[in-house]
This record gives sequence, C-alpha cells and structure tokens, in this order.
Amino acid sequence: MRGCEGATANLAPVKIGVLGGTGPAGRAMAARLASGGFDVVIGSRSRYRAMEERDRLLDRWAERGLSIDSADNEGAAGADVVVIATPWDAAASTAASVSRQLRGKVVISMANALAKVGHEFQPLVPPRGSVAASVQAAVPKSLVSAAFHHVPAKELGDLNAPVESDVLICSDHPSATETTVEIVRKLPDMRPLDAGELSNAAPIEAFAAVLLQLNVRYKTRAAVKFTGIEE
Repeated sequence: MRGCEGATANLAPVKIGVLGGTGPAGRAMAARLASGGFDVVIGSRSRYRAMEERDRLLDRWAERGLSIDSADNEGAAGADVVVIATPWDAAASTAASVSRQLRGKVVISMANALAKVGHEFQPLVPPRGSVAASVQAAVPKSLVSAAFHHVPAKELGDLNAPVESDVLICSDHPSATETTVEIVRKLPDMRPLDAGELSNAAPIEAFAAVLLQLNVRYKTRAAVKFTGIEE
C-alpha cells in the first residue's frame, strides 16, 4: 500500500469542485467533467466571477444539460473531490487556504510549473520538486493525486471534439489513485494509467514543456499515448 486510506476511499464522487475554475484550465476542466456526468462546482476567489463563468458555460453548452454550480473557493472545496486548477504558483497556497474543507478528501493537482524563455518552454522546479508535492505538503491531511498534466486546455474545453489522450496518475494514496482513475474513465477517449507514487509527478509535470514545444513547432496539439499497455 502506498499510503493511508481516507474518507473518500472507494466512494464514487458525486460532486467535484474546481478551484481556480475561472481560468482557462479550470473552466475547461469544469465543462469536461460536467459532460462526463459529474455535478461540478466552479470555485474562484470571487464568487461573482465564478457565477459569471458558470453562466457562460451553461449558455455555450445549453443543449447538453450540464450540471454546473458556482461558489467561492471555500464553497467549491466542500465538494466530494476537488481539482486544483489554478496557475502553478498559486496551487499550494489555494489548497492551504481551504485545508479544513479538504481534510480527508481526494485533491487532484493538474498544474505544470513552466516558463517560456525566448522561443522555448522550460520546466521549473518547485520547492518540493513538483506542484503536486507542494500541494500535498500544504494539505497533509488530504489525499493528493497528480493528473491531467498533458491534456491541452483548449481541446479539453471543446465538448464537440474528443480528447484522445492517456492520463498519467500518481499519488502516495491508493484511494486517491483509484478515485482519479474512475473519474478519468467517465471521460470519453481518455485512458487513465497508474504512474506510481507522487514522486513521479516531477518528470510528468516537466514533460509538459516538451509537448508545448512540439505543438508550437509542428502547429498541432500533441497528446500522450502509450503503446504496449492493454486496456
């Protein structure tokens, strides 16, 4: 076993909160999760910005009947499972600000620490080696998993197009891995892969710089797909 079980272990998440849900990654994740049948709560430092983003998503995808609500980050952190979708340098502090609400819950970190230097994207090294590890340190009573690092936000938010990608998931808590796997399985054309313990989040996050560089050079949207792994 890679860690202790928590309150969310083996429970199918009914509601997913997305902290930082008004940014590009957050609103794309909120829309995609809602399209997979989840009840989603968009969170933001401002509940009014969250409300505006919710209304935009519901208007854009009115024919889909998405279940999306809005709240401030504290309110969104009250969901069964929480996704941290803020910029990478705000992920740990955002999680820490709602640590009481996140206690015992699965928390999914999806940010990559990257910088653009000239024409190249370069990975940065957060204090604990990865954004996900920094989030886990900020909320030690939560079950943090790292996932969705290689899924481009633009494609993730376009519900008219599939996102064909493997999703690498790592955590020190088996229940967090299991819950994240079940979430990914509900999103068409995405395949969850257990990538081991949270220490592996560092190279996973860093590899996003390679994907971005490929996208720029070849004017495409590259995704990660592994061969040799049976369904």
